[in-house]
Amino acid sequence: MTPQQIAEASAAAMWNGDSTSQRLGMTLDHVAPGAATLSMTVTEAMSNGHGNCHGGYIFTLADSAFAFACNSRNQVVVGQHCSITYLNPVRIGDRLTAAATEISLRGRSGIYDIRITNQDGVHVAEFRGHSRSVNGTHLPVTA
Repeated sequence: MTPQQIAEASAAAMWNGDSTSQRLGMTLDHVAPGAATLSMTVTEAMSNGHGNCHGGYIFTLADSAFAFACNSRNQVVVGQHCSITYLNPVRIGDRLTAAATEISLRGRSGIYDIRITNQDGVHVAEFRGHSRSVNGTHLPVTA
């Protein structure tokens, strides 16, 4: 399999068990080795006391993009540390896109930046995730 085929197959295997992303209406728009893009429309159920999107939902979208990007090489990878900076408010009805990019991959550790934008291209948040590979694969490994 090519690296792209491995990324797509790993993403499909993960997506099948990812009820959080599915139930929040996320779509997996793109996956490649070390990269992933997911989108989600903000619903009224996701609003906070200010009438904006609750930051936890923005974080969840970014975290899902992070997960698909760092698990794109048929290696089980988990989040070790992450942080998010909110830049602009998100409104009900906005379509958010989280684009994850691998910044560094050394041994078992990786760093990923995830840019979250709305349907108008406005940069609404920036997420950085640190990953750590653990035992296991998403796909059967043949000798």
